[in-house]
Amino acid sequence: MSAYLILDVDIHDPVKYKEYMLKAKPLVEKYGGIYHVRGGSFEVMDGDWQPTRLVVIEFPDMETAKAMYTGEEYAPIKAIRHSCSTGHTVIVDGQ
Repeated sequence: MSAYLILDVDIHDPVKYKEYMLKAKPLVEKYGGIYHVRGGSFEVMDGDWQPTRLVVIEFPDMETAKAMYTGEEYAPIKAIRHSCSTGHTVIVDGQ
């Protein structure tokens, strides 16, 4: 069953974040990840959540998504993201 990594990212340093994106994409793809959303306009329909930049990545399953996100290969790339942005990340099972 597919799983989705969903990020809400507030970018503080766009130049450094671009470096993050260039390094993250090949690793995501190595784990079978497919980007469905990378930024773009959105509209909040209910509630008071005010996301900044949404990213949605589909993985083959929860285990693969977690392996990529918590793995040693992603750790230095994630550190770049944390140095130039703040946000929230969740992984959710698909149907």
